[in-house]
Amino acid sequence: MFTGIITDLGTVRAISRPGDTRIEITTQYEAAGIAIGASIACSGPCLTVVARGVTGNETWFAVEVSGETLSRTNIGTWKPGTRVNLERALRVGDELGGHIVTGHVDGLGRVVSAERDAQSLRVEIEAPETLMRYIAPKGSICIDGVSLTVNDVAGTRFGVNLIPHTQSVTSLGALAPGRMVNLEIDALARYVERLLPGGVRP
Repeated sequence: MFTGIITDLGTVRAISRPGDTRIEITTQYEAAGIAIGASIACSGPCLTVVARGVTGNETWFAVEVSGETLSRTNIGTWKPGTRVNLERALRVGDELGGHIVTGHVDGLGRVVSAERDAQSLRVEIEAPETLMRYIAPKGSICIDGVSLTVNDVAGTRFGVNLIPHTQSVTSLGALAPGRMVNLEIDALARYVERLLPGGVRP
């Protein structure tokens, strides 16, 4: 379980494919505090730590990514140097500063526009039609692991606003038209829909 509040901006260090895809990510987290088997949200998807280490001045951890995860996320586009939004799993007693995030990506969105508005960045994203019924103005959405508030919704597109702080501490400050982003809808929206007359609608 996560909150969508990013606690570190890591960088892909190496990618190999001995079977499943293995990715090493540098981090500011202390190596001793990263447990093997721990869950870390990496730009949205919840991934399991399989190794950790310190090489020179770099602390890093490694995760393995299955074909299923590659098919549903933008991880297949990552390469050495790609910036990765990192969040450790929520602990009992932690502040819930964003919203409830599971680390299970629901689909990919495409950035349609990213325009400056004073110091903020207004971003419009096109999402799969099947997800749009869960996205509402002033509701929550998780984009590449970052908890954001939806500004507006029109057809298969929605808009968000990135304040300077979000731009500086996450990878979203570099969003540009055409980029694919991981989307996780608000988990509460799924349950609300199940409670509606007729259950889940197609």
